[in-house]
Amino acid sequence: MSDLRHTLPQDGAFTATPIVARNRVLRNTYWLLALSMIPTVLGAAVGLHFGAGQAMAANPGTSTLLFLVGAIGLMFLVERNKNNSLGVALLLGFTFFMGLMLSRLLGMVMGLSNGSQLIMLAFGGTAAVFGTMATIATTTKRDFTHLQKFLFIGVVLLLVAMLANMFLQIPALMLTLSVLAIGIFSAFLLVDLQRVVQGGETNYITATLAVYLDLYNIFANLLMLLGIFGGNRD
Repeated sequence: MSDLRHTLPQDGAFTATPIVARNRVLRNTYWLLALSMIPTVLGAAVGLHFGAGQAMAANPGTSTLLFLVGAIGLMFLVERNKNNSLGVALLLGFTFFMGLMLSRLLGMVMGLSNGSQLIMLAFGGTAAVFGTMATIATTTKRDFTHLQKFLFIGVVLLLVAMLANMFLQIPALMLTLSVLAIGIFSAFLLVDLQRVVQGGETNYITATLAVYLDLYNIFANLLMLLGIFGGNRD
């Protein structure tokens, strides 16, 4: 289960924030986002080394419950401590946990003969989406933040559909949901970045958490699609 947002939509009204302060929040967000990739990779490596993916595959219901409880619990703690240094440590712990949960998908893809290439392609595609949305967020005069509530509803429906498909096991629905997830979280990425640029988000820990979740979901769903359509099983 990769489609998960961490917070209810907030009011679109922005408080007046000096340009210097906005730039500082944006800069700190990018730095912390880059730092968060390290525990994500470490978590994935630990999961692959100790066979966490196989354990999750053998107990899908339990692993899904663990993912939801662990992710929501850690995100709650991050938000509760977003105004102190403990929030950074908790955020890095959260990204380690998310990397650990990602190890199941990574293990499946690495089992393909071209698995490493697919992972790099998914990483490159996610980076391209990030670069595009970051450019739009910082250059456009159009306000996309009003889409936040609609996107949040879309994520909730997406999550419900993915939980239902765990029992239905409809391959076509799974593919459709992955494509929708990439589109929804790409739009959410634009909204989250624009909120920082416009001064709507003044806490860099919260901003990093939002952007990280967008990128995580884009990468995971893109990798899933690449593994299905581009994987070589020879």
